[in-house]
Amino acid sequence: EVQLVESGGGLVQAGGSLRLSCAASGFTFGDGAIGWFRQAPGKEREGVSCISSSDNSAYYADSVKGRFTISRDNAKNTVYLQMNSLKPEDTAVYYCAARFLRCSNFVKDMNYWGEGTLVTVSS
Repeated sequence: EVQLVESGGGLVQAGGSLRLSCAASGFTFGDGAIGWFRQAPGKEREGVSCISSSDNSAYYADSVKGRFTISRDNAKNTVYLQMNSLKPEDTAVYYCAARFLRCSNFVKDMNYWGEGTLVTVSS
């Protein structure tokens, strides 16, 4: 059984930083890709970042490029999302998701989902 558990969310002031973690069990990074998505109140879930195991390539949404960094620790089977220079518009529930192929920023392409962690950025 695949389980993805997010942690690290919280309340931060604009300009601050947070690091999210996604601990995976039943799914190793060699199996495919791990991505981060987010869903703000009243909005659709959107892809934020993703990292593929096949070539270690990383994807970032335009809205977070230069501010967010995705990384992984294979020994811990954990993916991180370092979020810097946070803005109020980054406020959302952040979800970790996995799929067996290369990165995708489409919700429908992901095979497994975590429960999410709330990030709130105050102005």
